[in-house]
Amino acid sequence: MKSKTLYPSRYRSSSKQMSMPTVSYDTIHCVGGLDQLTPSLSLNTGAVRDGRNFECAPTLNQQRQPTGGYTRTGGYERYNGEASPSDASYQVIQVTSFTNVPTVGQTLTGFSSSATGQIIAVVEASLYVVLTKIVGAFTSVEVVKVGATTIGTATSTTVSVTALLNAQYKNLAADVYRALIDAVPGSGEVRGVIGATFSGVDCVYAFRDNAAGTACDLYQASASGWTQITLYNEISFTLGGTGTPADGATLTEGGVTATIKRVMLQSGSWAAGTAAGRFIVTNPAGGDFSAGAATAGAVGVTLSAIQTAITITAGGEYEFDVVNFFGQAGTKRIYGADNTNRGFEFDGTTYAPITTGTTNDHPKYVKAHKTHLFWAFESSAIHSGPGLPYTYTALSGGSEIATGDLIAGFQILPGMQTTAAMAIYGSETTHILYGTTAATWSLVPFNSGIGALDHTAQNLAQSYILDNVGLSSLQTSQSYGNFAQSYLTHNIQTFINSKRSLVSCSTVSRAKSQYRLFFTDASALYVTIVNGKLLGSMPQYFADAFSCVWNRRTSTGAEVTYAGAATGGYVFELDQGSSFDGADIDAYITLNWNAVRSPQTLKDFLHASLEIDGNFYAAISFGYELGYATTTLTQQTPVNYATGFSGAPVWDTFVWDSFTWDGVTLFPTEVDMTGTAENYRITIRSGTDYIYPFTVNTIIAHYIPRRGKR
Repeated sequence: MKSKTLYPSRYRSSSKQMSMPTVSYDTIHCVGGLDQLTPSLSLNTGAVRDGRNFECAPTLNQQRQPTGGYTRTGGYERYNGEASPSDASYQVIQVTSFTNVPTVGQTLTGFSSSATGQIIAVVEASLYVVLTKIVGAFTSVEVVKVGATTIGTATSTTVSVTALLNAQYKNLAADVYRALIDAVPGSGEVRGVIGATFSGVDCVYAFRDNAAGTACDLYQASASGWTQITLYNEISFTLGGTGTPADGATLTEGGVTATIKRVMLQSGSWAAGTAAGRFIVTNPAGGDFSAGAATAGAVGVTLSAIQTAITITAGGEYEFDVVNFFGQAGTKRIYGADNTNRGFEFDGTTYAPITTGTTNDHPKYVKAHKTHLFWAFESSAIHSGPGLPYTYTALSGGSEIATGDLIAGFQILPGMQTTAAMAIYGSETTHILYGTTAATWSLVPFNSGIGALDHTAQNLAQSYILDNVGLSSLQTSQSYGNFAQSYLTHNIQTFINSKRSLVSCSTVSRAKSQYRLFFTDASALYVTIVNGKLLGSMPQYFADAFSCVWNRRTSTGAEVTYAGAATGGYVFELDQGSSFDGADIDAYITLNWNAVRSPQTLKDFLHASLEIDGNFYAAISFGYELGYATTTLTQQTPVNYATGFSGAPVWDTFVWDSFTWDGVTLFPTEVDMTGTAENYRITIRSGTDYIYPFTVNTIIAHYIPRRGKR
């Protein structure tokens, strides 16, 4: 079999012809991310001039230098504790012949096995159906039916499913399971989502306003979907007697009883008989409590009034911290603030509002620092006594710290545990709080003029924030001051300027070493930073806008990220699946113009080779432009493919080649790239709902240098 040459016939030679001109090779390392400002000839050829839904891969060589690579962004899928869509499987049932042809959506039943499955595809020509949601086991020789209608007789499967069909069938199965996952009940956006591990069980919780918008409800994800958390009652007490009542004790007043879910000491002490605070209790049996003497277990107390049902006012924007103030395996708890209600503590069962005694007691931010619980109230940081999250008196070690600027977040500074440093961000200022207690606090201005936008402070190896100019780390700000060029996102300032007023939330991905910003228009920015060094920033455009996000590691060490939808009420798990909750992932990168180190020399471009890695099916389109896409140069006619792509800029000027790839770790793909010009620009694109992430590492262009331009 003759091998196929890579080059046009005019460059092939015989013994009677002149030798072939020397072919040169230009290697593009896909590194640098999006750059909107650097002049083309000063910019790395692997930098991105335009793109969406790719990420800068956090890969390093043995010398700890970035090796580059652009990874197609992972999908996201709705979540409620039921089976994940991306975990769905399918089965092919082949028949000897179709007695009757079934339709997608019907349930196929094995007559003798009683196994069932939902039909997701019917391939009449090849005599098979594809099933998911399978219960039981079909046998290879049995009549299969839909209801009472015989479809055919199952036989041993001889069908060979291609890589493309495998990806598509897996996606069709995911669609079925996706439809079973419900939104958090209620109305409006998901106001908060958080995951935590209680008693070794990984749990996910979500806040959403009720259907009428009159209150906010709290739900837990479960195997049966979202389950509402019961809110209990609170009742104040004073003059607590000696001895300390425990959670789980019975509160008794005459014939009225209730179970104490949480004992919240706010002042005084049990030993001195001066304890005062609140109990969180179940609905009482035997009537209502009233002001007067009662017993909490064996401890005497004086109740202040009737119990009050706990409710959560609608409209909050939630921030959380997960802390264990009490040092036992079962005492880790979630603390939250939403700028609308009192701060709260939650242990997976009991929601307990915390009263600080502040006027307008509805903090915006919360953070545990050196065993104190800090709350942000406008420009003041108020904290509890050490190890006393319910107590805010000066006698207990609580205090108030004024910052002179509206607080936009707290951040424990990494690497500063021994010196106990916490950043307190304002809109235009940053302070560092040093010390370990109210007696040793020292609030030091960090850099006047540098603050943070709300909900943007995050930690990787360093501390990062977004302000009105761009993304920076505290180290960068301290070293280079308050000017635009000191910002990590200086080269994408056009993007930052258009998005900074739209920030909704932020998080990190530690597995990918990324800082992630999300915006109200369903866009996002993924910034890859490895060992404190910026590898690049890439924009994302999703099918849904996110109102809140939470990242954590589970009890097994797996990293998960959950996001709440701004509309529709769904909670999504990010970096999962092959689609944006069933929608296509339209992804492309357009690289910088590449003059191959000689801007005024014409080159005959012959061919290109792409190095791609991944572990699942991929279908990628390759396009290029020549000579700055000038109209004086005849551009080749585009080739149309059934790619399912949506509209994007200047595709009609591109020459496209299309190929598929599947199931290997590394794969060089040869594509046509022909024409004569001084430079070229490449675009790579992918746009379906069944392709999982893949990484484009390098591109090698084959060319022959020609004369200089005239």
